[in-house]
Amino acid sequence: MVSRPSLETATASDPDRFVEPLELGKRVKKIRLAKGWTLEEVGKRTGIARSTLSKIENDQVSPSFTIVQKLINGLEMDLPQLFVEASDQSIAGRRDITRKGKGEPHPTATYEHELLNFSISRKKMVPFKTRVRARAFAEFKEWVRHDGEEFLLVLQGKVNFFSELYEPIELKEGDSVYYDATMGHAVTSLSAKDAEILWVVAR
Repeated sequence: MVSRPSLETATASDPDRFVEPLELGKRVKKIRLAKGWTLEEVGKRTGIARSTLSKIENDQVSPSFTIVQKLINGLEMDLPQLFVEASDQSIAGRRDITRKGKGEPHPTATYEHELLNFSISRKKMVPFKTRVRARAFAEFKEWVRHDGEEFLLVLQGKVNFFSELYEPIELKEGDSVYYDATMGHAVTSLSAKDAEILWVVAR
């Protein structure tokens, strides 16, 4: 089994602006309990006070961007695991535009994600572009896995797509793959430069 390094802290134009809760508290608590961690243990891992963690889990506060990044680090989550909605609710007549290069940055040790159309909450799809930094399977500490299904399209370069139940497969520019995201997966770049891919996570 492979694993990935802990996430690096992302930067943003306004790192302390509030993040839409998106039932984040419920997901944080579910992940914490699944790992068998106490609030005190999560506090040590994230650097967030126990009282603040309790309020987050009970949806009593809206965490800032900085706090969310600490949660991602401490809980060893990847971007889709944080932003994929657990709710089946739908809202009609919505629209959101992201201009080129204006997405929400979420860099990690292995990927540099750019979250697209992030201002819409409770959406059934989570689109984001990613620059693949990883060059070897061994750079991951554990499989990335989360609820839902996922679509991947190679925009530039060539990648190696690893999945838990299948042999690794090379994907070139224009190639795509659709898969069950609960199955462990990881992507490495086979290009001299970082490869670029489009990911869409669907509930």
